[in-house]
Amino acid sequence: MTSATPVADRTDVVHRLSTLDRYLPVWIGLAMAAGLLLGRGVPGIADVLDAIKVGSVSMPIALGLLVMMYPVLAKVRFDEIGDVARDTRMMTLSLVLNWVIGPALMFTLAWVFLADLPEYRTGLIIVGLARCIAMVILWNDLACGDPEAAAMLVALNSVFQVIAFALLGWFYLDLLPGWLGLSTTGLDVSPWQIAWSVVAFLGIPLAAGYLTRRIAERRRGRVWYEQRFLPRLGPWALYGLLFTIVVLFALQGDTITHQPADVARIAVPLVAYFALMWGGSMLIAYRLGLGYRRSTTVAFTAAGNNFELAIAVAISVFGVTSGQALAGVVGPLIEVPVLVGLVYVSLWVRRYFLDATKETTR
Repeated sequence: MTSATPVADRTDVVHRLSTLDRYLPVWIGLAMAAGLLLGRGVPGIADVLDAIKVGSVSMPIALGLLVMMYPVLAKVRFDEIGDVARDTRMMTLSLVLNWVIGPALMFTLAWVFLADLPEYRTGLIIVGLARCIAMVILWNDLACGDPEAAAMLVALNSVFQVIAFALLGWFYLDLLPGWLGLSTTGLDVSPWQIAWSVVAFLGIPLAAGYLTRRIAERRRGRVWYEQRFLPRLGPWALYGLLFTIVVLFALQGDTITHQPADVARIAVPLVAYFALMWGGSMLIAYRLGLGYRRSTTVAFTAAGNNFELAIAVAISVFGVTSGQALAGVVGPLIEVPVLVGLVYVSLWVRRYFLDATKETTR
């Protein structure tokens, strides 16, 4: 077994994190609390934030994701992405996990845990169909994954999302339930809505990161760019994440606090989904010999979801007060703390990849 991580790097990664990174769960908890207080304490703030849209895309959330993703994408060495594309094992595994196993697993969990709640069940299935093209970039970076692989897989997911989202929605909400004798649901989604989501949440920060690296390296060189510029830019990724969390909780805090039992019902299959997708993906990638960095990238790419697309689709098709919309909203509220926890699990698991590498190099 080989690994992209140097054997000599035996220092505990967690203890080398900055204060901002190391106490990320604390900051996220405070951001959640701040969002809830804003949503409950400032009348009409949710309506004001929700009204700031271009099409179905929330501009406050888009701004937060742009600030969050830009520093991480600026780290990507775009001239090395070609090497990533030649890793057919990783590419094939990621496609299978994201577009075959992930939707099928969410469909199964939704019917197992929410069979008596059809609106929440449908909303959960929609969350499973919206593969992650945004926050996974940050989780991968915090867990010391492969940034070039993350950029490549996220771009690949964005293409498949435009092509496959509506088709898979028809399959999992109408065709497959009909075959199994279960209740069916229609899903009428415009491919332009999906494409606009991809442009807003991936295209803009990706282009910004690419142009920043290209222009800065041409003028000042790679050493200056990576050793002087990127360390100053890096903290803004977490600032963007915290801003996004505050906005999300301010938008939906009132709903969450008034329907805690429903939120708990929706949370159970979501926690199971994130744990199974991440753990299963990491194990399969490890067995295939991808090494820690690319195994981590595959695992987070498979476990994450495009929550903004799922929420936008649920609201546009079923209405803002629908159970489907609530299930979409609960998605990121569970995903963020769970995947932050999995970042720390990844850094702990990293030691076993290093040990395996050490054994093969003796």
